Amino acid sequence: MSQKSVAKPIIEVLSGHRQKVPPVWMMRQAGRYLPEYRELRARAGSFLDLCFTPEYAAEVTLQPIRRFYFDAAIIFSDILVIPYALGRTVRFEAGEGPRLDPLDTPEQVPALARHADFGKLEPVYEALRRVKRELAPEIALIGFCGAPWTVATYMVAGQGTPDQAPARMMAYRHPEAFAEIIDVLVENSIQYLLGQLKAGADCLQIFDTWAGVLPPREFERWSIEPAKRIVAGVRAQVPDARIIGFPRGAGALLPAYVEATGVDAVSIDWAAQPSMIRERVQNRVAVQGNLDPLALIAGGAALDRAVDDVLANYAQGRLIFNLGHGIQPETPIAHVEQMLKRVREYRG
Repeated sequence: MSQKSVAKPIIEVLSGHRQKVPPVWMMRQAGRYLPEYRELRARAGSFLDLCFTPEYAAEVTLQPIRRFYFDAAIIFSDILVIPYALGRTVRFEAGEGPRLDPLDTPEQVPALARHADFGKLEPVYEALRRVKRELAPEIALIGFCGAPWTVATYMVAGQGTPDQAPARMMAYRHPEAFAEIIDVLVENSIQYLLGQLKAGADCLQIFDTWAGVLPPREFERWSIEPAKRIVAGVRAQVPDARIIGFPRGAGALLPAYVEATGVDAVSIDWAAQPSMIRERVQNRVAVQGNLDPLALIAGGAALDRAVDDVLANYAQGRLIFNLGHGIQPETPIAHVEQMLKRVREYRG
């Protein structure tokens, strides 16, 4: 039987077909809560070496699939590979997160490369090809990029900050210069995502982790419009590309995001208001989410209730069961198994 003749539940949901048992995967499912990940991470050296060694990145991507048989694997990489390919210095400090050379004045922006060196990202494509060969045909392979707004916040500040104020301030004070950064990220993200589809990704996710810090006017300009351009740019080359958006923290602005961007699904965080999502979002696109990662750490009856709440709220429509953000390193493996069992016993 060829791969093309086997249905992938997640792609079915993204294509408009509700599944009786919602397909499941977890953001950051390849990560520090798994002992096999920690072992390989120690062997790899730096975090970027782990990302850019195809053998390692493919292995890490497959680890949670072997253990839990999720309905999707997401390629192990990072949202900051685009700045890296644009020639920016990117490094990861243990316990402190990413560090970049700040791009925090309008005078610096003209020196930003306009076209990424995609040769630097070839290891990501090779990892995708390796994972694709290993995956069972019913399991989807997800490629991704960081949304321009979120990636720009790290590029401007040179690191993560509590509310990404440096990028917000630059966008207010120097909108033309900030728009140049966004434009570069839009165009190169389109090419990066197209490369991932060519290498074997079945669908794509755009992570806008810091969308929730923007007020409505700025959200439209810096989160919605760039995502809309990326979706259009990808679909100009691959018309049936399936794309999930994740404007984390968007709240009441989600319906506008869905209407404008053309995504096939939105990932929602755990604070999303269920009736609003059902009535104004899930009636248009599939919903992905939205278990609180802390409920997954808590386990027991609290976890069962939280899983049941997600299913009660969204499983009558098109749902991809996931967390409201990434899994935390201290999450017990037994709790992931508990969650999966409860979701897979659902018969809606």
